[in-house]
Amino acid sequence: MGEFIMYKRIRNLREDCDFTQEYVGRQINVPQRTYAYYESGQRMIPPYVLSALADLYHTSVDYLMERTDQKRPYPPRRW
Repeated sequence: MGEFIMYKRIRNLREDCDFTQEYVGRQINVPQRTYAYYESGQRMIPPYVLSALADLYHTSVDYLMERTDQKRPYPPRRW
């Protein structure tokens, strides 16, 4: 199995907000241990969790994955 990405931005955002891993896990509906694995790169983060984290931190999934340095979320989609 290949290497998982270490999502250092989710750790940095969590610490900047003074959130615990347990708190973030509750907010995104995963156990603290699972969240710790995501943060350390020991487990790949599923898309629905990335989306929940982006919502929690008011940013984009691209920012979390270091595809952009633009922290602001994308504007809402207009239908």
